[in-house]
Amino acid sequence: MVSLDFSGTLTRWPLLAEAAVVTILLSAAAMALGMLIGLLGAAARLSPVRGLRGIARCYVELIRNTPFLVQIYVIYFGLPSVGVHLSPLTAGLLSLSIYAGAYITEIVRAGMQSIDRGQIEAARALGLTGYRIVRHVVLKPALAAVYPSLTSQFILVMLASSIVSTVSVPELTGVANDIQGLTFRSLEAYLVVAAIYIALTALFKTLFAAVGHTSFAFRQAVR
Repeated sequence: MVSLDFSGTLTRWPLLAEAAVVTILLSAAAMALGMLIGLLGAAARLSPVRGLRGIARCYVELIRNTPFLVQIYVIYFGLPSVGVHLSPLTAGLLSLSIYAGAYITEIVRAGMQSIDRGQIEAARALGLTGYRIVRHVVLKPALAAVYPSLTSQFILVMLASSIVSTVSVPELTGVANDIQGLTFRSLEAYLVVAAIYIALTALFKTLFAAVGHTSFAFRQAVR
């Protein structure tokens, strides 16, 4: 019969709390940088310049068709061979941002392509500048349309952040590794961390749903 003892893990709750904060902040920062990369990538994917479209497509295909673990190893262990040395946290953030950016590129591109060309032509007829057309007629409705996909991507980034533990970033999985090494209770340590991930996922899903209901209620009203 399996005997579980969570005392060694739960008494180290301050470490787990700090690790949860690191996980949240790392995921939020990676998502923010990924959004910037994704917006630029989507613009490049839809650019009339063939070279830009090609570069953006190669980036997306490269990231989406290679394991994230390999990507972070290339950045953390590979770059020092060419003289670029990054701290574990910086390497983890950079890797997550590049990873998220590739998926966000395709999400935003799909949203921008969903905008009716007639709306853009109508905005031009009204005399709106190119900047206002992009901001108000294309970008805002596009982001509203793909908001659920973007929130799902944040959850995926947060869960993928567990992999940065392989380069010694002290997020949840990394701290769980340390705790099980001290307590020799691997099952208990990872069960507790799994429960924390589930709780964080539920929390952010609820938060994003509330934000989406408030921010994009006008779209639902129009429908």
